[in-house]
Amino acid sequence: QAQLVESGGGVVQAGGSLRLSCTISGSADRISAVAWARQAPGGEREIVAALSRSGINTYYADSVKGRFTISRDVAKNTLHLQMNSLKPDDTALYYCAAKRLFTNSDLRGPYYYWGQGTQVTVSS
Repeated sequence: QAQLVESGGGVVQAGGSLRLSCTISGSADRISAVAWARQAPGGEREIVAALSRSGINTYYADSVKGRFTISRDVAKNTLHLQMNSLKPDDTALYYCAAKRLFTNSDLRGPYYYWGQGTQVTVSS
């Protein structure tokens, strides 16, 4: 089993930036693709950014393209989400997620391992 713990959330004004981090422990060598998802109050959880195990392929939701960047430090078992030009609509609980090895490669999901989430609030 892999354990994922997010950090870096907070309150920021519209137009500002935040960098989320996710530490992966446990069976980190048995995960493949990684992703960031978010869930706004009353909304469904959506994948906003994902990265293949190789680091070559990425996926970004249309709502964050050009503003968010996903990256992974394999040596440190960490995952990051750099969020720029934040908007009030970006307010949500943000989760990191990972796929198990030898599962389907669709970066949009489904994901097996999930963290507990970190809150991001963007004020107008």
